[in-house]
Amino acid sequence: MAHFARVLNGIVQEVIVAEQSYIDNLVYDKPGKFIKTSYNTVGGVHYSDDSRTTPSTDQSKALRKNFAGPGYHYDKENDAFYGPQPHNSWTLNTTTFIWEPPVAYPDDGNYYHWNEETTSWDLVS
Repeated sequence: MAHFARVLNGIVQEVIVAEQSYIDNLVYDKPGKFIKTSYNTVGGVHYSDDSRTTPSTDQSKALRKNFAGPGYHYDKENDAFYGPQPHNSWTLNTTTFIWEPPVAYPDDGNYYHWNEETTSWDLVS
């Protein structure tokens, strides 16, 4: 079984689990095109486990930069899925197709949330 995203006008409408033969023979009453997506692909890297800590030895399974979800964008030119922009100040990394903040997340073991007004990370108390 595999995951397929139904894309309409560059936006993912839904994701289904099916065999490729089902998609190949599908007669569907909703507009759009089904495009295969990989559940364990993040930032163009395919992982061998759900924790996404161990990159797979077979990177041919890394499909379309990221696993698609409803509301995600599909960039046909780059054959890549990416999520909606989380904040206006964040930019899309066109290598990984992951949104990045203008300031890196602090690496001090604490928890933070993004403050768009100050474009900085606020410590969660």
